[in-house]
Amino acid sequence: MTATCLQFVGFVSSFFGWMAIIMTTATNDWVVTCSYSITTCRKLDEVGTKGLWADCVMSTGLYHCKPLADILILPAYIQASRALMIAACILGLPAVFLLLSALPCIRMGHEPGVAKHKRFKLGGILVMVLAFCTIVSTIWFPVATHRETTIVHFGYSLYAGWTGAALLVFGGSVVVCCSGESQAFGENRFYYASGSSPTHAKSANV
Repeated sequence: MTATCLQFVGFVSSFFGWMAIIMTTATNDWVVTCSYSITTCRKLDEVGTKGLWADCVMSTGLYHCKPLADILILPAYIQASRALMIAACILGLPAVFLLLSALPCIRMGHEPGVAKHKRFKLGGILVMVLAFCTIVSTIWFPVATHRETTIVHFGYSLYAGWTGAALLVFGGSVVVCCSGESQAFGENRFYYASGSSPTHAKSANV
């Protein structure tokens, strides 16, 4: 029972972590930048935000964005961060599918518990890869951006990325380390033996 609960906890944590990094990748409020003091920048309407896909300026009642479309002249850290986050988003789909298909409530024919266990562990390893890609990208990007301009504070996109990475690390750790042995997968179903009382049941693989 404990192993089953941990399997669900690992899956749910990994799923929401994946959703968080998708949101992080799609939004541009990674860092808030300013070339002067924050008070001066607000007076001059030069408070900006920067993400993987655009540089934006927040002025009074307006939000102007300049797409970062020219790949050939983009700094290496932006291109690398894009690649890492896109890879994390794409790898999240098979990772979540592997975890979902190996849950105790999901049956795929007469599949043995050992096969489900291996698939669940593989999904957990992919989740840890997602976390690694996200951590590298969300740390490298603000550090490299700070070398170009002054960062006032981190944006909500970056906080979402760190939250997603934490959920992925937690979920992946639970899946890889705490989800039980292979014998526990698929072996918790019961049937009633013929001639036995209605309250007597035997364990069986079906």
